[in-house]
Amino acid sequence: MADAIPAPPVLSTPSTHLLEDHSSHSAALPQRSLPAEQIHIQYEIERTVTQIKHGRWKRIALQFPDGMLPDAPRVFESLRQRLSETQSGGAGLKQRPQGSSPYPVNGPIDTDDNLQPERLFILADTSYGACCIDEIAAEHVDADVVVHYGQACLSPTARLPVIHVFTEQPLAVGGAIDEFRATYPDVSQSIILMSDVVYASHLPRIGNLLREAGYKSIFVTEVVHNPSSPLPNRTVPEDVSLHPERLREWQLFHISDPPDALLLTLASRVPSIHVFSVSPFVSSQSAMTHPVSSTARLRRRYALVTSVSTVSIFGILINTLSVKNYLHIVEHVKSCISAAGKKSYTFVVGKINAAKVANFSEIGAWVVIGCWESSLVESKDFWKPILTPFELQLALTRDDERVWTGEWKSDFQSVLTEAERQIADTAGARTDADMKGPTAFQSNGDVDSEPESAPPEYDLRMGRYVSSSKPMQEDRLLQGFESREHDAQHPKLALARRTKGEIAVIGNQVSPGAEYLRSSRTWKGLGSDLTVEYDHVEGSESTTIEEGRSGLAKGYSTSFSSTKT
Repeated sequence: MADAIPAPPVLSTPSTHLLEDHSSHSAALPQRSLPAEQIHIQYEIERTVTQIKHGRWKRIALQFPDGMLPDAPRVFESLRQRLSETQSGGAGLKQRPQGSSPYPVNGPIDTDDNLQPERLFILADTSYGACCIDEIAAEHVDADVVVHYGQACLSPTARLPVIHVFTEQPLAVGGAIDEFRATYPDVSQSIILMSDVVYASHLPRIGNLLREAGYKSIFVTEVVHNPSSPLPNRTVPEDVSLHPERLREWQLFHISDPPDALLLTLASRVPSIHVFSVSPFVSSQSAMTHPVSSTARLRRRYALVTSVSTVSIFGILINTLSVKNYLHIVEHVKSCISAAGKKSYTFVVGKINAAKVANFSEIGAWVVIGCWESSLVESKDFWKPILTPFELQLALTRDDERVWTGEWKSDFQSVLTEAERQIADTAGARTDADMKGPTAFQSNGDVDSEPESAPPEYDLRMGRYVSSSKPMQEDRLLQGFESREHDAQHPKLALARRTKGEIAVIGNQVSPGAEYLRSSRTWKGLGSDLTVEYDHVEGSESTTIEEGRSGLAKGYSTSFSSTKT
């Protein structure tokens, strides 16, 4: 039998206990107590201070993921103390001749405003993913630079400079080498050695030890800021940089479990992947190596693409406001959807969850615009499919032209680059509408006959034929017909009366979303079930307009009585 509750729960915090913590869920975060020396090493205090001084930045935002928040105050104090020491020419600094400013031991700093102290700000709750730079929160404090800690997607930013601190994690190098040798007994194999950024500093040592053990064809990757690389954000062998298809000749050994987007990208480019599963919160002594196959996942993504080919309304989810060129990919996605005769709506919702997107039932599929790691959203909680820009282009391709090669891309910059290349190759040979999409609408002499000649479309989700998968194209056809019919008599006609049953129009623009609201939703808002009678309707009586109450709620005043309380 459960114990009786001794007292009712506290529903509000009394002013006398305002600073006390009454929450019990705070223990969910990992509580760590690192030594001061380990804080300096793991969070690279010296390198961070050096770059701040060389950049002459005065307002510094420190962005921590949730798992590192317990260390945030100590990192803050370590940086503040070290910056103060360099400001006053403390320990570890050389001194210039009299009248000049101090600089650290690894190089001079040419500054004229050293007298102004640096200010630090902790960014604890990111606007989007923890791997992305939160420029929005940083601009709230007018930061000059962001210091990003932990796992990072390394996507180029749009406005602010960034100092990346990967927070190096310990690794049982001996155990990793033993697992590698057990996985690849043939020393003549061509193998790429890769890891998460928090273990990247261990790779050179592991590579040297493996070469001493007889492995001659080992390539150790290095971290670069290039999500569009054949190995995202990593260097590749020289022959692969010249001929990317030669990456199929290499096998991959990855230290730590890669994110889903990275795993799908790697699976589509290398023949086999073995993962040495290790985590910053799990001892690497007990880590095991296992092969990874993403063939089933790639097939599932392709099935998702083909299932949305008949969707008429797409939603564009903007999941970043800091990745460089995100506005360009938004416009590119809009143009592709429009060229396919479909409708798109744009949403900015912050962090994506099923509850937010479920509010828009008229949307048939979603397209995420974000960093290359966060664009892949796979969850059964979402009612409608969520695609990447690369998958959207496949979905908009005609069924007789769509070819699945097994390739999969996660970064939208490669989509933009490919679109620019296609435009350059076909410049002068195709119209602007043709260049924006493989199913672009062409306004030519056959405009009236195109709907009849178009092949029927089959919806794989509903198991039936559809006739309205391209509402915007049908509207353009109708407008072209009406314009030819009425231009001679009404050259300045701006509005045309539509017949009953046609798609809804808002602001003289066809709106499939409004049509869904009108035809599919039974409840359309407060008061939608009331019948409004107007003066011109026979049998309706008008009423006299009366002045209502005014003033504060606790003391209304009316024109016919004194103040009511």
